[in-house]
Amino acid sequence: MQDHDTPPMLAGLPAVDPELLLAAPEATIVDLRTPTEFADDHLPGAHNVPLFSNEERALIGTLYKCSSPDDAFDEGRRIVHERIVDLVASIAELTGRGFDPQGFPELVDRITERGIEGLSRELQPLRLESLPRGALVVHCWRGGLRSASVAAFLCALGWEDVHMLYGGYKSYRADVMQQLAAWDAPPAFVLRGLTGTGKTLVLRELERIRPRWTLDLEGAAGHRSSILGMVGLQPVSQKRFESVLAERLRQGFVGRVVFEGESRKVGDAVIPSGVWSALDRGVNLEITAPVARRVQVLCEDYLARDASREQLARQLPYIEKRLGSHKYDGVLVDLLMTGREEELVELLLEKYYDPLYAHSEKERSYVASFDSSDVEACASEIADWIELR
Repeated sequence: MQDHDTPPMLAGLPAVDPELLLAAPEATIVDLRTPTEFADDHLPGAHNVPLFSNEERALIGTLYKCSSPDDAFDEGRRIVHERIVDLVASIAELTGRGFDPQGFPELVDRITERGIEGLSRELQPLRLESLPRGALVVHCWRGGLRSASVAAFLCALGWEDVHMLYGGYKSYRADVMQQLAAWDAPPAFVLRGLTGTGKTLVLRELERIRPRWTLDLEGAAGHRSSILGMVGLQPVSQKRFESVLAERLRQGFVGRVVFEGESRKVGDAVIPSGVWSALDRGVNLEITAPVARRVQVLCEDYLARDASREQLARQLPYIEKRLGSHKYDGVLVDLLMTGREEELVELLLEKYYDPLYAHSEKERSYVASFDSSDVEACASEIADWIELR
C-alpha cells in the first residue's frame, strides 16, 4: 500500500478504447454513472458503483448551468468527501483489493485542490494498445472528471492496473452503433406463425441444440412484440436493446442466423436497419400448432407469475376497445378475473390475434412448415432442414 503522503499521479492516466476492453472479458468494469444512467444502458458485465446518486447528479448539472462550473465542482467535491470510503470499499470488493481509509479526505483535497480547470487540464488520459489481464477499468459518461478523478485516486492508493475507458460510455455507444451498421449478416431464416404456436420456444430450443445460430430479438427487447407483450417481462430502452444486439453480433454466427418473425418494432424498441434488412429478406419457415396447444402455450407464458394477472388485467381494456367497446367492454377482464383463462385466450386468438396476423402476413410465402406441438422435435427438424438446404 502506497503512503498517502506520496503525491498522486495526475497525468497520463492509462486509458483503453471500447474495442480493446470488450475483447478482455476478464477485466473488471466499474461504471461510475448514476443508477438511472446505468439502467438505461451499460457495457457488458459492468458493475454500477455510482459516484453520485440520480438526485445529486441532477443538482450538480443544475449548478453547472445556472450558477457556475466552480459551484458545481465544489458540490461534487463535498459529495465525494462523504462517499469516498464506501465507493472504494465497493470497488475493492469487486476486485479483491485491500485499502486503508485513513487519510482519504486529505487525499481527496489534494487531488481536487486545483479546481475544475486545473483538474481537467492535468487528468489527461494516455491511450494504450493493450490491457493487462485482470485490469480494473472505470468509466463515466464521456471519460471526464468523474472517472479521471476516481482513477487518479485509486492510483494514488498504490493500486496497479487501474485504467479509464477512453471517451467513457459515449465512446462505447458509438462503437455499438458502428458495429450494428457494419454487420454483414449470414444467410437468414425466419420462424413465422400464428400467435401461440411457440415460435420463441422453438427459437430458444434451436439455440440450445445449435449454439450461435439464432438472434433472439424479443429476448433482447424484454418484450413479445404485441399489445400484451410486456406482461411479466422487463422491457428495455432502445440503447439497451441495441447494446444487447451488438454483444450478440460480436459473438458471431455459425454459418446462418435464425430469427423469429417480427415487425420493425419489438414493443417500443426499433430493430436496427441492418438487422431488419436481414430478417426481412430471410427464408420464411411456418410454425404451426393446434388451437389447444396454442392456448396452453399462451397461458403458461403470460400467467406464469401471479403479478402478471394484474398487469394483464390493466392491458386487456385496450384490446376490448379495438374489438368494439360496445360489445366487449369488460368482457375480457371478466374472463380473466373469474378464472376462465383458456376461454379468454381462445377468444383473443379468434377475434383479435389471428385476423391481425392474417392481414399482416397476406403477402408472405413459406418454403416449409413445421408443427411445434413438440418443441424439441420441431427445433431438431428445423435444424436438419436448414443443414440439408
